[in-house]
Amino acid sequence: MSTLSDLVLAQGRSTEADVEWLHLLVGDWQLLADLAFADIVLWVPTAEGGFVAVAHARPSSSATLFYRDFVGQQVKPEWRAQVTEAFESVRIVDTSAPAWYEETPTRVRAVPVMRRLAPSGAATTEFPIAVITRHTNLSEARTPSRQELTFNECANDLFQMIATGDFPDLGAPSGPRRGAPRASDGLIRLDVDGIVTFASPNGLSAFNRMGFAGELEGESLAEVTTNLITGKMTVDESLPLVVTGRAPWRTDIEARGVTVTLRAIPIRVRGERVGAIVLCRDVTEVRHQERELLTKDATIREIHHRVKNNLQTVASLLRIQARRVHSDVAREALTQAMRRVAAIAVVHDTLSEGLNQNVDFDAVFDRVLLLIAEVAASHNTTVHPKSTGSFGVLPSEYATPLALALTELVTNAVEHGLEGRDGEVEIVARRNDEALSVKVRDNGVGLPEGKVGSGLGTQIVRTLIQGELGGTIDWHTLEGEGTEVTIDVPLLYLSRAARDRSR
Repeated sequence: MSTLSDLVLAQGRSTEADVEWLHLLVGDWQLLADLAFADIVLWVPTAEGGFVAVAHARPSSSATLFYRDFVGQQVKPEWRAQVTEAFESVRIVDTSAPAWYEETPTRVRAVPVMRRLAPSGAATTEFPIAVITRHTNLSEARTPSRQELTFNECANDLFQMIATGDFPDLGAPSGPRRGAPRASDGLIRLDVDGIVTFASPNGLSAFNRMGFAGELEGESLAEVTTNLITGKMTVDESLPLVVTGRAPWRTDIEARGVTVTLRAIPIRVRGERVGAIVLCRDVTEVRHQERELLTKDATIREIHHRVKNNLQTVASLLRIQARRVHSDVAREALTQAMRRVAAIAVVHDTLSEGLNQNVDFDAVFDRVLLLIAEVAASHNTTVHPKSTGSFGVLPSEYATPLALALTELVTNAVEHGLEGRDGEVEIVARRNDEALSVKVRDNGVGLPEGKVGSGLGTQIVRTLIQGELGGTIDWHTLEGEGTEVTIDVPLLYLSRAARDRSR
């Protein structure tokens, strides 16, 4: 299915700024549906004068009306006149009588979406950039509870703000969605002075768990919060603005081992603040899990750092030992072992710098290429390395064996192909969704066609590429002179994992 941006821009009447505004609006799509106890659909105008749905949210607080998603569909004929009127008149339009949808009575409200031109100031776009339809199921008619009435009142306020460009708020920071409070988690309504006029049962329970005893209604939320955090050494500087409803920000408060996240949504009428909605959620377990993950990440980074240090120590010991032996064969074997250990250390050094177990292999390989100078110097050779293409980001399971294999191939090219002469070593990397292809070329003496070395280095390369990476490797002599080694590594596991993450 196309993304929101693709769907909106495909209609030919929206700008990039319109798309950004709609993304902010859709970020609170579920909140609007839950507060309204209704399905809501976002329609954008088309070049032909119609409207296409680009977003649809079903309420988790009541039964949905629509079991099929409207995204990508043209507006239905029975709603078109109402949507067009809201768009052209720039005002909210309600149905005068119950509208029927598949034998279910509904109430439809069309809300124009105006875009604020700047974070400060009241200027908006001249015409709406979209229209929202709110579809309320009337078949479940019953006496609404006080909470339902308050939720509906909050929804009406937010839709009115959408129609005047006051919501979403451009000044609101874009915080992480993980642990974000929802309407069902707890809702507190404040008046303009920050006094609680309504607190849902879940909202009250969250404050009770932090040590507040009593009813929130009639209390100043700022004073209640201040009493709960008395004695705390560090307090989020945005907390006063959130608990008074003066700014559209989020913050956490912690008391008695309980962490509650708060999100304030100021309610404005014609730009003037008249109150606020404060959503709250007990995120104690979420924060505990996040701290555990950070601790584990730090531990893993420290392990990689220590492994890198140990490998570098081993490489240094091998280098020292190589200088002390008198046999040329032993010295060469120790030097090769030192380079192999150093190549693995490069990967662990990169892993120790990040939070995940993926590495930018282009950066890793640039450091591996530095080993060529040392190899060339010991063989009276001047080598000009050249690297083209991109390896991209690879997980450590791929990066370590690939770095070691390429180290062997480049080393062989210098030692055997270019020994005693100047030359070039070119590495060409090509990657797509299915495979990574790498060619290592030199303009040295080349190999007799059909004959491949049988030394330890060749055996290591075969084991790494074919055994560990499930790939293929091929040696052949270029026309004229030189050798080209081609490596093909399948990336089906990576593409499958990426698809799984996108679901």
